[in-house]
Amino acid sequence: MTPRTLRRVSVWFVVALALYVAVTFAQVVLAGRQQVTSSAEAIVVLGAAQYDGRPSPQLEGRLLTAIDLWNDGAAQYFIVTGGRQEGDRFTEAETSRNVALDNGVPDSSILFEDQGTTTWESLQGVAQLVEQYEISSVILVTDPYHAMRASLIAKRSGINVVGVATVQDSVVDGFASLRRHLVETAGVAIGRVTGFRQISGRG
Repeated sequence: MTPRTLRRVSVWFVVALALYVAVTFAQVVLAGRQQVTSSAEAIVVLGAAQYDGRPSPQLEGRLLTAIDLWNDGAAQYFIVTGGRQEGDRFTEAETSRNVALDNGVPDSSILFEDQGTTTWESLQGVAQLVEQYEISSVILVTDPYHAMRASLIAKRSGINVVGVATVQDSVVDGFASLRRHLVETAGVAIGRVTGFRQISGRG
């Protein structure tokens, strides 16, 4: 390959890579703005930080969104997720369950995934619950910037995702919100090629 040809190939590679990242960024943004238009057999609340049994604002936002869907009759099961971080007394799933119970979700309808410490791990646990209870469809509940990656991981785990309900972005700082979207864009772009297990963090 001549130096001139090598330069051309390099330029086209950079252009293609930039286009791929730009399209992925647009998909991440759009995924967080879609509205849930259908019901499902289960609502899945993806875990987030909790403080000694109290949900963080991020987790509380996800729970309130999920509870609104539940009250609208969107699902039969209410799945809470998230394990215990180092030093915690409670799991994210325990905290979510308590909030759900306090807001009228019956205990008999709540299913637990309380081992996962990343999005990938939690959704593997959800996949087992989906198989065990023969759940044919789910609605994921998470933050806007997290919607695309969470949906892709769930679908690759064999979960039929019919919608992603997102909460209002709790990040007031526009730069911080942009940074989260860019981080997720990188995660989606890489994960589509290499798989999500090694790069999946908590949403």
